[in-house]
Amino acid sequence: MSTEKRPIVDTKESIKKPKLITEFFAQANRKPAVKKTKRRAPVMNNTTVEKSIEKIETVERSISPEMPIRDASRSVKDEKIQEIGSDYADFCHEVNFNKDEWLQSLNEEQRRLLDLEIRTLHITWLAVLHKELTKPYFIKLKKFLQVQMATKTIFPTPKDIYSWSHLTPLPELKCLILGQDPYHNHNQAHGLAFSVLEPTRPPPSLLNIYKTLKIDFPSFQIPDYKELAKQGKPGGGNLSKWAKRGVLMLNASLTVEAHKANSHANQGWEQFTEEAIRAAISYVKRKREKGFVIMAWGSPAQKRVANFNAQLNSSDVPFLVLRTVHPSPLSAARGFFDSKVFKKCNEWLLEHSLDPIDWGLLEGNSVTHA
Repeated sequence: MSTEKRPIVDTKESIKKPKLITEFFAQANRKPAVKKTKRRAPVMNNTTVEKSIEKIETVERSISPEMPIRDASRSVKDEKIQEIGSDYADFCHEVNFNKDEWLQSLNEEQRRLLDLEIRTLHITWLAVLHKELTKPYFIKLKKFLQVQMATKTIFPTPKDIYSWSHLTPLPELKCLILGQDPYHNHNQAHGLAFSVLEPTRPPPSLLNIYKTLKIDFPSFQIPDYKELAKQGKPGGGNLSKWAKRGVLMLNASLTVEAHKANSHANQGWEQFTEEAIRAAISYVKRKREKGFVIMAWGSPAQKRVANFNAQLNSSDVPFLVLRTVHPSPLSAARGFFDSKVFKKCNEWLLEHSLDPIDWGLLEGNSVTHA
């Protein structure tokens, strides 16, 4: 991460008004201090930052062209705190990205429309995608979402649209699982393909993923919704643990209108997420000796992967693409259960001197080897 400048803030101190008339005369007779003191700019504390983050969804839904522009460099203070002391400064230097300079290059409309990306897209992904954000198609997408969020219910909530970028920073990527469209009911989508929030039951496709994992790794314990509910923690479909271990679960479209599948298709998300994949492949080819595993389940995902064939095959850096049918109940029986995709993934990682992925989800259940 590049060294960022402290945001410019107003350093004028407000004059306190006396509460009592005795205080008024006391202040009137008081001589001004002769000693000069160096005035310091006020520093925004962590509490202020946290409160601003809690309001992220409200701001995104109510934003309008007439709203005043916030200082984008101040709104990312929370991200600065997270990144201080991390290795991401080196990452930004490697890819020649200076966030502060980029922010200064944006005009007022761009700052307003890209406020969510500035605040919530992880620095490693922002570093390789920032040029994409100012392209006409993405600005058009943001204007479309602005209207949608002002009038309709959109999933996932704004704070979760880019959760995949924080849970799986680019340098940590080991496996990419391609999805299509976010779940469109309440308490489901939270930014990861195939994953659902608690207390939602695992959807049918995810249950088939669990069954395949059980075939590949007999030690894998399938999360049981009823048993978890008895323990006071219903759910079993949240895959955030996988994301933190290097599994990027990326949908082609990152938002959807409530109860309307594919309602945000062909609005620009597909181009953006395709560029995210292309940027990931490009970064790995330049900076690492080994690539990563790509899982393409179903025809739409396999067509997307085909767009990267030339890029994947144009260097000595190895990648593994695993193609199979979709885990949907409509197709899983035609080859998904026997595909061995999870076992092949870990075997490939081990063969290339990379740590295998722990596919376990329940506490105490570590699953890396058959």
